[in-house]
Order: sequence, then C-alpha cells, then structure tokens
Amino acid sequence: MIKRSPLSSRQFIISLVVIVITVIYIAQLFNLQVLNPQYREYAESNAFFRRTLYPARGAIYDRNGELLVYNRPTYDVMMVVREMSEFDTLDFCQTLNIDMERFLALDAEMKDQRRNPGYSSYTPQLFMSQLDVEEYGLLQEKLYKFPGIYIRSRTERQYNYPNMGLILGYVAEVDQNTIAADPYYVRKDYVGKSGIELSHEIDLRGEKGVEILLRDAHGRIQGRYEEGAYDKVPVSGKDLTLGIDIELQAYGELLMRNKVGSIVMIEPATGEILCMVSSPTYDPALLTGKQFGANYLALERNPYKPLINRAIAGTYPPGSTFKLTQGLVFLQEGIITPDTKYACYGGYPPLGGRPGCHAHYSPVAVQFAVTTSCNSFFCYGLNHMLSNRNKYASVGSALDVWRDYMVNMGLGYRLGVDLPSENRGFIPNSKFYTNVYQTDRWNAHYIISIAIGQGEVLTTPLQIANLGAMIANRGYYYTPHVVKERKGDALETIYTERHESGVDKEHFELIIAGMADAVSQGTAWGANLAPDVEVCGKTGTSQNPHGDDHSLFLGFAPRDNPRVAIAVLVENGLWGATNAVPIGRLMLQKFFRGEVPESDKWMETMIIERQILPYFYTRNLPAN
Repeated sequence: MIKRSPLSSRQFIISLVVIVITVIYIAQLFNLQVLNPQYREYAESNAFFRRTLYPARGAIYDRNGELLVYNRPTYDVMMVVREMSEFDTLDFCQTLNIDMERFLALDAEMKDQRRNPGYSSYTPQLFMSQLDVEEYGLLQEKLYKFPGIYIRSRTERQYNYPNMGLILGYVAEVDQNTIAADPYYVRKDYVGKSGIELSHEIDLRGEKGVEILLRDAHGRIQGRYEEGAYDKVPVSGKDLTLGIDIELQAYGELLMRNKVGSIVMIEPATGEILCMVSSPTYDPALLTGKQFGANYLALERNPYKPLINRAIAGTYPPGSTFKLTQGLVFLQEGIITPDTKYACYGGYPPLGGRPGCHAHYSPVAVQFAVTTSCNSFFCYGLNHMLSNRNKYASVGSALDVWRDYMVNMGLGYRLGVDLPSENRGFIPNSKFYTNVYQTDRWNAHYIISIAIGQGEVLTTPLQIANLGAMIANRGYYYTPHVVKERKGDALETIYTERHESGVDKEHFELIIAGMADAVSQGTAWGANLAPDVEVCGKTGTSQNPHGDDHSLFLGFAPRDNPRVAIAVLVENGLWGATNAVPIGRLMLQKFFRGEVPESDKWMETMIIERQILPYFYTRNLPAN
C-alpha cells in the first residue's frame, strides 16, 4: 500500500483552494460584466447617452368631432450627477426660479433610492419636471454653463372645454405600485388616474422611443450612435372619439349647477352614452400643471365631493321608476294579465294603507298603475308572486326568480361601463333576508317596500338610464360605454352584444303605453313634447332618511324608433315632477331641437337659478 506524503496532501488542498477561488472570481466577473445590467449600464453610460423620447398622448374628441383634450409641450430637467463639475448652483437656481432650499429638496428626492430605486450617478435622472416654454427658453440659453444638465421634452394635457372633468379624468405622477406592476413606467412618469385617462390608459399612452447618442471622455455629446440605426421612434397614443355630445354635456352641467345629482342620456340602439353629468363636478384644467397638488387638495376637501362620479358610483333607491320592472316581471310570470285590477284607497289595504298612495280611481290595471304610479298595485303584485305556491316552492325561491329578472334588466351588478369606480347597486335575494330576519319564515309583507323601489333596493343613475334604454328597445340593452371609436382599432365586442331581459316584447308594449300616458296625462306630464316628439316617461320620489326625498325621472323618446333614453336624479329635490322632470324636459329639448325654445326659457332660468344643497350621508352597502 502506497502512502501519500503530508506534503502531497497539502499541495492538493492548496491547489483545490486556488482553483475554487479562481472559479469564484471568474464567475463574479462574468456576473458583473455580462449578467448584471447595473454595471453594464455604468460602462455603457461612459460612451452612450440614452435619451427617452416620450410619445404624444392620444387626443380625445366628442361624437361630432369637437376636440376635447390635446397636448402642449412641457419640459423636464434631467441631471447626470457624475458630469456635474464646476457647477454654479446659485446661477442654476436663479435660472429655474427656485431657492436653494428647493434645490436641495429636489436633489435629495432624486438621490433617495427608496423613492427613486433606479437612481444612478452615471445615468440621466429626473430633477425637475413641467417647465413651461418660457422657463425652457431661459434654461436652454444657459445650458452650456451647466454640465450634466439636459432637457427632455414631453407633453401636458390641455382642455378646450371646462366640462366633463369626471368623465375625462386626469393624469398624474406614477406611484411605486404602478412602477412595480408595469415596467413601462419609471419615476416621475405620468399615468391616467381617473376617468377615461385611467380606463383607456394603454390606448392613450402610446409607446416610448429612445435616442442613443455618443459621448466623449468628458461626457460631451458627439452625435448619434451608428447614425440612429438603433434609435426607436416613439409611437403616439391612439385618439379616442367619445359618444358624448359636448354641447349636451355642457348644458346638463349648467342645469345641475348648485345641485347634487346626475343626468345620464344613452342611445338605446348602440349603448353609447350621450351625456353623463355628475354634479358637482370640476374644470379638468384644474388638475394640470404646477397647481395640481393644491387644486386636488381643495377638491378633495370640498364637502360636496366633486371628485365622485355620482352617475356611476352614487347609489340611490330608484323609487317609482322601479315599478316598470315590477309590471314586466308580473306579466311575464303570469302573476297578472293586462286586465288584472287591484284596489287602492289611498294606500295598500292589507297593511292598513301603508305604503300610502295619492288619490286616483280604483281599482286599476297595470297600464293605468304605471300612468298614475299606484303604490298599491305593485305591492299586491309582489305579494301574489311571493305567495304563489302553485308556481314557486317557497317565498325564497319566488324572490330569487324575481331577483334574476332584475339582474337580467341590468340591476344589482356593474354594467361594465368603460369608466373606473362603477358601483353595483344592490338587489336583495332570499339569502339576504334570511340572514336579516334569522329565519326563512318571512313573507312578502316583511319586504313589501321593494315593490316600489324602496327598502334595500339600490341603483345607480347609469342603471336607471340603462333601464330606460332596455325598455325603449323592448327587452334588451347594450353595455353602456363612453368611448365610441378608437383610432385604427375596433372596440371590444362587449359593446356590441345584446343583453336580453327574458321578458317578452308584448309585455313591454303595455308598460310603454302606460309610460306614454304618464307623460301625456299623468305624473310626468311636464316632459310632454307633443306633437313633435312623443316622450315616454316615469317619475320617481326616492325616500331619503337623511333629508328631503330625491327627485327622479326616467324616460325615452320618441316612442317608436327611440333615439335617446334619459335618467335624471336630483338629491333632496323632493317630488319627481318638481325638479327631475323639468330638467329632463329641457335636456330632451336640447337633444331634439339643438336649443331650448322661447316657450321654455322661463323654466330654464328657474332651474339654473334654483339651489338645492342637500345633507350628505354615507351608506354601507349590504352584503348579498
């Protein structure tokens, strides 16, 4: 047996250690020079200057081609810290019209790797943004005096109209969550934060470009690398055309001045939203430029909450506008026929006249019940549906059938409008009431108020307008949407698919006849535009435990081949005929005639000057 000498073993161990260390060094060098982009970036930055080229954000037009949103040039100050030799800080501050304290704050923010994880002294970093043309000119003249300072051009949103702030939305600096979620964005980039700017961000933002420039040993730009062979041209964002008519929108905002509520108008044949007023609102120009922060804070602190789009986020009991859905369901389910009559002597008799009702002859059938907005009729109908054991196994199963019809009519869930922050509203099911009463032995009289759009039922103004569009179409609707066209591309098929209500067309004709009579001789007579236009409508008074009742109007016109459906809601506006109907009339006049006739000018003046500032409240949405 051959014994290995201690010297040979020691040499083997030393050789192994040397080999391991060498391999580690080679691996680390490979990592630093090939795999690690940070050090490769440092090396390349000595020779190359990569200038980001920002695309123009897509413009936005109304349905008639009126330019709503466009861009104007603005400029950013970029800083490469390693190149800043012989830098006159005081002169630089005077040129930018900032003091030394502001300079130091901006410099610290730029170098803070928690706020700016991509900071590198070798690469251009954003120091200050949103220079206007005059500030840019002053800096450009003296740029030779400030080594390491570069100017990057980009664009800022501008608006031709002081309207539609809540629909258009605004753009602002990205936050860290957005940067982490999408590598497209870097610190101080701008992104859509609300409205169309957010929901269509990818369409509007375009694609960034890059320009690669050569630098000498002193960091001075020598020209384009390979004559621009590796440059990337920015691709502008796509222009959007909305279904909104800006003149109709502006008029609606005027009528809702000094009021809280909403107006929504929809084209039934397409689902395009013609106007969406939420009041109060704001001028979109407020949320641009250097005053963005101060203006946003003022809007956020405003007690009337102008940053909330009540048309899609506000939820309200629909009141008597909801009776239209009840009549349709009772007819479809065979609970009533066109000739079924129920008694009403000032209220619902089985519960001692509660809920109450206004004076009209009795008994009434469904068409006249719609015309006169009879509470008792629809309470009887719901009671007979939920109590029918020949058709339904239990009160719970009957209510769930009822609820499914409501959902098919576009209530209780988000419609899918192309705007953020849409609320679903609330349509209760049997499970909800079983949880509330801690028993399944409840009956129709426990929940009878839902038959007339009160109780637990909550809807958004958009859902009410969409209900009008569904009735106008005799049983179906298209998903309401704000954007009509996207330049060079078709919209998603979701906006061309029909959503069926499950109710036969013949039943709609009976309900529509009642709506037409409501305008010509019933509770909505103030919306009558005959003989030129036959309007079909329904008023609503939504009970409000926090103040005066809300005023509602739902309608569409003309009766045949309808062109528009409308919903008006005025918080604390009392009866539907008091405020919602006159506003609906004026909006329909504007839509069909282009202007309000002289005969209605007195009404226009009255509505514009009327001030209704309601109490505010919060409501917790019940779990379903």
